[in-house]
Amino acid sequence: MTDGVAGPNPGMSQTPELVALCERDEADPGPDPRFTPLTPAEFDGLTERLLAELGDDDLWVYGYGSLIWNPTYAFVEHRRATLHGWHRSFCLELTRWRGMPHQPGLMLALDSGGCCDGVAYRLPREANREHIRKLVEREVDSHEDFETVRWVNLRCETGPLRALAFWVGPRGEGVSRKLPLEEVARTLARACGHGGSCAAYLYNTVAHLEEFGIRDRNLWRLQELVAGEIRAFANETL
Repeated sequence: MTDGVAGPNPGMSQTPELVALCERDEADPGPDPRFTPLTPAEFDGLTERLLAELGDDDLWVYGYGSLIWNPTYAFVEHRRATLHGWHRSFCLELTRWRGMPHQPGLMLALDSGGCCDGVAYRLPREANREHIRKLVEREVDSHEDFETVRWVNLRCETGPLRALAFWVGPRGEGVSRKLPLEEVARTLARACGHGGSCAAYLYNTVAHLEEFGIRDRNLWRLQELVAGEIRAFANETL
């Protein structure tokens, strides 16, 4: 089942109609054999570690991509927030979910340098363990992902706060850093898996950032390039 696509967003080159051209039914190819899946006990251990590191503080989660438009958790407060020293980057290779082994996709992560405007969410204090466990199950697939789970220091209009963030500084196999936007656009326009298309992922991210008054210059240019790629291959099939 794929994620839904946000409604039309004035000014965007990408549209729901163009995104729909990228969707197709794909079977789940299963876990990537390059990586080592976590066991339930290891998920428990990571959850307890993060809970201990949280201490008596409120649990804040930093959203810069899909956690903004598909948070899958209840929150009691949200704030626009800036993370310095990191920026959004389509650098994570996907061979399932929004990509396939024969046509890999790309997903956002945070790469070093610059800054990133996103949204911080405060979760209900009485369910910290449950929320952390669900988050790590959603975001952390393998041993190789452990180091990308970090506590980060954010700046908000109301002051600084500490939040949990995922996919911060990934390294190693399956990570392609500093790709040209044109190459990223070609990939996002064509990659699709059992969880939906990369074009939908980009569209939802840009559209929801706009709702918070956040315009990421690279993502805005990227959605223009992806729209052009989709139109080009759609015309080729006519």
